[in-house]
Amino acid sequence: MSRLDVWLDIAAAACLLLGAALALSAGAGLVRFRTTLDRMHAGTKPQVLGVLLVLLAMWLHRPTWANAGPLLLAGISQVITVSVAAYMVGRGAYSREREDDDTELPSEE
Repeated sequence: MSRLDVWLDIAAAACLLLGAALALSAGAGLVRFRTTLDRMHAGTKPQVLGVLLVLLAMWLHRPTWANAGPLLLAGISQVITVSVAAYMVGRGAYSREREDDDTELPSEE
C-alpha cells in the first residue's frame, strides 16, 4: 500500500464521516422545525451536500474513471431532483391553508 493510497483512504473516511453528519443533521432538522418551508430547507440543503460527500468518498476509495462516471451521474441526478422536489413542496405549502402549519405567505406591499 503506497502513501497515496493511505492519504486517499483518510480523505475518503473524512468525507464519509462529514457526509453522514450532514445527513443526520438534515434528519434532525426535519424533526425539529415546525413549518413546511423550514423543514424543506433542512431536508434539502445539508442532505444534498452529505450525499455528494459520500459519493466523493466512494470515488476516493476507488479512484478510477470507470467509477467516476456512475458516481457523477448519481450526484447530478441528486442535485436536480432535490431542487425540483423542494420547489414543488414550497409551491404546495403556499397553495394550501392549514391551521396546524405556521407557514406564512409573503406580504404583498
